[in-house]
Amino acid sequence: MLYILDTADLNSIKHCNEFYPLDGVTTNPSIIAKEKTDFWKLVKEIRNIIGEEKMLHVQTTQTVAEKIVEEAKLLKKELGENTFVKIPICEEGLKATTMLKKMGIGVTVTAIFTPAQALIAAKAGASFVAPYVNRLDNFLGDGTEVVSEIVGQLEIYNLDCKVLAASFKTAEQVHKCSSVGCHSVTVTEELLEMVISHPMTDVAIAGFERDWKSVYQDKTILDF
Repeated sequence: MLYILDTADLNSIKHCNEFYPLDGVTTNPSIIAKEKTDFWKLVKEIRNIIGEEKMLHVQTTQTVAEKIVEEAKLLKKELGENTFVKIPICEEGLKATTMLKKMGIGVTVTAIFTPAQALIAAKAGASFVAPYVNRLDNFLGDGTEVVSEIVGQLEIYNLDCKVLAASFKTAEQVHKCSSVGCHSVTVTEELLEMVISHPMTDVAIAGFERDWKSVYQDKTILDF
């Protein structure tokens, strides 16, 4: 499972990159715009924080394939080899994906809501396909089932593409997706905290501290 932080908040990225086993950061135009700052300064600072070895997913803003490709080439040039270009599923996006695949530029096809969309994106050369789990759940769909079907199709047709599930609101949604073989997820700092938290864990930790202090007071192992 790949855990990719879904934010452009530099403080959140610094914190999560220090404490969690992150595999990268993903952004989109809405996330970038929320920060209200210079685009290149922001994405280059994200790259500096996470380093060259981790993935950085940045979405293009053009709507014509050739222009999408121009933006993708610039993004990779400025942000390094481990940069994936996000492109929403559409005709121009599929054309651009095929072109970028031939150039060796990784593409994440996003705004996926059906297994059929994911399959054709993978066939076009996408490295990742990003289904929106919570949005599907909100419209009487089953986001986890869609993720499961996509995983299955990629395996059936032996396509070199991974599922990057997105749009989560609960730790349970993340867990369910991991249980059906989802390869990667985009998560916020809040969701990461939810994933590692449980009331009984808090009780256990408090018990360890109480029992230790009952014998050794404020000493730690380093004091012996």
